[in-house]
Amino acid sequence: MKRVEKEDILKYRFLSAVKYAPRGEAAAFVVSNANKEDNSYEGDIWVYEKGKVRQLTALHKERSFYWEDEENILFPAARSEREKKQAKEAPFGVTNFYRINIHGGEAKKAFSLPISVADYKEVDKDTLLLLGEIDVNYPDYYKLPVKEQDKIAKTVKEEKDYEVFTESPFWFNGAGVVNGKRQAMFLYKRKSGKLTRISAPTMDVGSPVIIDKKIFFIGSDFETIRPMSGDIYCYDLGSGKTEKLKEAGSFCLYQLVDAKGKLWVIGSPCDKHGLNQNALFYTLENGRLVERFDPKDSLYNSVGSDCRLGGGDQEQMADRYYYVSTRRNAANLYALTGDFKETPVIEKEGGVDCFSVKEDGSEILLVGMFDMKLQELYRLDGKKGLKQITHFNDAILKNRYVAQPEKLTVMSEGVDIDGWVLKPMDFDEKKKYPAIFDVHGGPKTVYGEVFYHEMQYWASEGYFVFFCNPTGSDGRGDEFADIRGKYGTIDYKNLMDFMDGVLKKYPQIDEKRVGETGGSYGGFMTNWIVGHTNRFACAATQRSISNWVSFYGISDIGPDFSMDQTGGDIEENIEKMWEHSPLKYASNVKTPVLFIHSDEDYRCPMSQGIQFYTALAQRGVPVRMCLFHGENHELSRSGKPTHRLRRLTEITNWMEKYLK
Repeated sequence: MKRVEKEDILKYRFLSAVKYAPRGEAAAFVVSNANKEDNSYEGDIWVYEKGKVRQLTALHKERSFYWEDEENILFPAARSEREKKQAKEAPFGVTNFYRINIHGGEAKKAFSLPISVADYKEVDKDTLLLLGEIDVNYPDYYKLPVKEQDKIAKTVKEEKDYEVFTESPFWFNGAGVVNGKRQAMFLYKRKSGKLTRISAPTMDVGSPVIIDKKIFFIGSDFETIRPMSGDIYCYDLGSGKTEKLKEAGSFCLYQLVDAKGKLWVIGSPCDKHGLNQNALFYTLENGRLVERFDPKDSLYNSVGSDCRLGGGDQEQMADRYYYVSTRRNAANLYALTGDFKETPVIEKEGGVDCFSVKEDGSEILLVGMFDMKLQELYRLDGKKGLKQITHFNDAILKNRYVAQPEKLTVMSEGVDIDGWVLKPMDFDEKKKYPAIFDVHGGPKTVYGEVFYHEMQYWASEGYFVFFCNPTGSDGRGDEFADIRGKYGTIDYKNLMDFMDGVLKKYPQIDEKRVGETGGSYGGFMTNWIVGHTNRFACAATQRSISNWVSFYGISDIGPDFSMDQTGGDIEENIEKMWEHSPLKYASNVKTPVLFIHSDEDYRCPMSQGIQFYTALAQRGVPVRMCLFHGENHELSRSGKPTHRLRRLTEITNWMEKYLK
């Protein structure tokens, strides 16, 4: 049996964006893979029809698409040299749409738009509703005379060497500086080519739905501080007037749903458990949000893996409203009727990454990670159950050692903590082995029984690997997930108790050769762990937080997050924020620590890692930092292929040095 190798990540195929055609006679999805030579990712559109799959596009640049009708697909692309130059030089973006028939023929230019389009919906046969980016300083740049556009473009180019901030947050992870940028709403007439912005120039728009010739949407209209949530608005397609229907206040409004002509609102009051409180379903009645259904758990897939690329729908209205929800340790599919009765559609260990439902609900296509396999396309119907349709990744895992997760539940602080252990390749119960303890991010995410490349690689390299879901994790309701003001207390105790349980059950693990790692919240916890125990031989902290005080105001999450999570206040209770900061305990650290960070990480900016690195270096602790240029918070999941390999090499070499 062969080992899982580091470079295998370059051979995996990643599936995303599955979507049925309007009548459900065919479906399309995107298949992506790494290209090591270009140090990038390729993507192509594939079609599923009459039980078979086939590749539709082959230029390797397609990442998204829209069904125009039952046979034609629209997708954004820059195919000609002129279009590529235009896309590079346009100061505020341009989008060229191509049309391709799924039954043959070359892709042909459909239309071009002078904005960067993020999404669109069809209003009628001639009208499209678009979401596209604008700059508040030049909201109608697209319709100015050419001379005026050239003048503005020259000004923008001259200012590339510096930034002016007038808003907060002023940047966003993966998007760079977003100061002055808004996602605006447009109407586009196909026949005339007329494009009209219909949202205010300072408003950020999301989640539009079209009901009875009205567009309902969530909008955040601001000039300086971006609010945590937008308000509910209605744009009348007949009169062209916009009306505010509901001001969010302390509510966090996430999504609007067209429930067969009725408006549903998904949001959270954020009153009992802060910014991470789970969402509920509401109806809007006479300006009031009326609670209709509490799903108890999050409405998305939060099961971690480093073997996904691209997104896709995790909710859809068909015969019922379908949605993904993370419950305990798996992300499954559920349906909600018009009278708010929930039914499980599929409940299986693993995760549903995205899906599409036929309008009558008779069949569902989904991209999932089940049975310790990589992503594949599955079909689900009431008669035949779940069937795997594609086999893109079968060959790469054939005859490879894929460690099967052995579940272990331990009691800690009065709660049962779920976790798993992966045994090393060629395990011999008479031998002693090193081990790696991996802590997930979030903290409101989970580990589950899905394929995780780095963990499988370490198991193939001869390590025990173990991981768990401490208090603060997702999938078990608000009370369990709420660790505001408790960071580094009950969650730390859960992790240490789980480790004790692992060492007791698996005496083959050498207690003196255990390393620890984690990213984001897992990076925070790594920093916290080394300041509170010396039981680990080494640690690798990734994209971490070390100082809640200096974290205030520099993260794209917003200035309220650090205070919400710590229970402190930058003005009145800064001591509470410092109490939960790993940097405070740097003098206790004896454990050798590797730091992994990225200079474009705006979620946990690199200053957080640098501060802790410097504090340990000053105290003579063995340290090493690997800082990645041009990468962000998603380095381990969607960073450049060679950077992902280097990251894994750095961590593995650090473990080798101190554990083997």
